[in-house]
Amino acid sequence: MKRQWSILWAILVVVGVLALTSAATRPPKPRDLPSSDPPQVTSVQTAAAQVDAELARLWAEREVTPAPVADDLTILRRLSLALHGTIPSLEEIRRFEADDRADRLDHWVAGMLEDQRFADYFAERLARAYVGVEEGQFVIFRRDRFKAWLSGQLADHVPYDQIVREMIAAEGVWTGDGEVNFLTAAFANGSFDPSKLTARTTRAFLGQRIDCAQCHDHPFDHWKQSEFEGLTAFYGKLALTPAGVVDRKKKQYRIKEAEESDDEGRLVEPAVPFSDEWCGDEGRTRFELAAWITHAENQRFERAIANRVWALMFGEPFRQDRPVDDLPDPDVDPDLRTLDLLGADFRAHDCDLRRLIRVIASTQAFRMSSVHPETANVDLEALSDREVDELRTRFELTEETWGVFPLVRLRPEQVIGSMLQATYIHTVDQNSHLLTRFLRFARENNFVEQFGDPGVDELQERVGTIPQALLRMNGNLSRELTEPNPFLATGRIAGAASTPEKMIETAYLVCLTRRPTPQETEFFVKLWNDEPRRNRNSVAQDLYWDLFNSPEFSWNH
Repeated sequence: MKRQWSILWAILVVVGVLALTSAATRPPKPRDLPSSDPPQVTSVQTAAAQVDAELARLWAEREVTPAPVADDLTILRRLSLALHGTIPSLEEIRRFEADDRADRLDHWVAGMLEDQRFADYFAERLARAYVGVEEGQFVIFRRDRFKAWLSGQLADHVPYDQIVREMIAAEGVWTGDGEVNFLTAAFANGSFDPSKLTARTTRAFLGQRIDCAQCHDHPFDHWKQSEFEGLTAFYGKLALTPAGVVDRKKKQYRIKEAEESDDEGRLVEPAVPFSDEWCGDEGRTRFELAAWITHAENQRFERAIANRVWALMFGEPFRQDRPVDDLPDPDVDPDLRTLDLLGADFRAHDCDLRRLIRVIASTQAFRMSSVHPETANVDLEALSDREVDELRTRFELTEETWGVFPLVRLRPEQVIGSMLQATYIHTVDQNSHLLTRFLRFARENNFVEQFGDPGVDELQERVGTIPQALLRMNGNLSRELTEPNPFLATGRIAGAASTPEKMIETAYLVCLTRRPTPQETEFFVKLWNDEPRRNRNSVAQDLYWDLFNSPEFSWNH
């Protein structure tokens, strides 16, 4: 064992030297697949209308009355949380309200997608499905390099199918070729586990969990152990060399029935579980696996990314009763035709991730209110038990068919991102002062660690905890961010507001992206007037603290 580690360290030293010149010696990227028939160009609005028509069919079939359209500021907040991981700044709100174009939301979506914040934020969200959340062994796995590479791909408008092919078929040094870290994430404790890559490949790129078939035939689905092993064999030739990660052509993938056995193990050849013809005739390498995964006829591929992007936009996958990476086979569930429409449009437009996001953001489902007219202002205490049950059943059916925007808890990075943005009047982004960006980075990481990172399964339903609430209410960060000094929003709003009403309105815009109701304004003005000895800064700090800790702040709606 010591000899093996000595050899490994010797290899890694050489690899470290080569990494310095990896840009010059970088192997060629996986070749692109030949283009298929020219795409049928349709407008974003036309594609969104097709999705709306399909959802309308579901509503009519289930006798569901959809919620009305939400106001524009609410939709802007949703977009900012989904695409940038934070609420919009007061600066952005003012510019948005000054935009008098009838289709201003469409223009703003397009603009937000060109912001570097989108590439960075979506890279982190997608990276969780591709390489997990653990930093792993720094020597042979660099999650930061993978995320930076993925962010660059998104910023450069690289088609999604090409991004996936480069990950699966990558070769090179992980420090110089960020995509290689998709593969080296499967190296742990000096050994390589190709089955880990198979599980991530099928979950992330096919939207199906077949890893249960790693040890036995799937007990609830049609997947066989032999099918899982055949897919794993594509990764079985991977090896670490002085030139980085490569495939050793003569290496065989063998499975031992028992780890302590002395025999060579059972030989397993690379194979796919369906549509073998998509692999091509050039052999059974990772390039052929990448071609099979992203093949134009592989409906699972487009459906998987459509469902994941839907989940990132809404906070929940399209099938709310199933994990985002556990969809049924195509043609099994007719209610998933919405995903198929999104996937087909995605394919027809060169697997453009931005296009997919714009279509989803333009749908009626994304732009409707989270308050359903049947449940608004309902006095549950005045209803009988039977009436309450009927109302609950109707609302659950409305949620299942996307007839109302779902109420979803913000993820930890969205909570802290919103708190930090609300601390400033101007937008906190890549153009902010270096010190501001550094403080945000340090505070965000520390907060998420204390708050509790949901990890890879961040899109599953979560419940709030008492420690999380206490962290927001009593943590040092809350006190620091609400301090009324002239450099932070609290102090600047208190100093610039001409009246109490104006200060309250601005604070609501900064924290909740809406104006207060007359009742809310009246309540806070009364508090102000009841304590005339308190200065304006102190009142502003208390107001900020109240808004930070309101349920509305920590939920998407």
